Amino acid sequence: QVQLVESGGGLVQPGGSLRLSCAASGIIFRMNVMGWYRQAPGKERELVATISGSGMTNYADSVKGRFTISRDNAKNTVSLQMSSLKPEDTAVYYCNARRVGFLVNYWGQGTQVTVSS
Repeated sequence: QVQLVESGGGLVQPGGSLRLSCAASGIIFRMNVMGWYRQAPGKERELVATISGSGMTNYADSVKGRFTISRDNAKNTVSLQMSSLKPEDTAVYYCNARRVGFLVNYWGQGTQVTVSS
């Protein structure tokens, strides 16, 4: 059974920081591109950041310089360090795994991030 479990969401003031974590099981972790996506009410789910098995990263323009994605292949975890948070970052954040060379994507249950004063 494939399982992605996110944690670390919560309420934070503008300018603050949060660190999200995702623990993966049931996949060959190193063979998957891992990512974080988010979805705000009334909007489509959008890419936030991805990281390949070898550590290559890419980010949405809206989060460059503020968010950092990382992975620990020995522990099968991926994290998203979020700094200088803005109200526009408020969304449900989802962990994603995509197996290189395959069509299927796997998703976590999501964790709520709310940025408000």
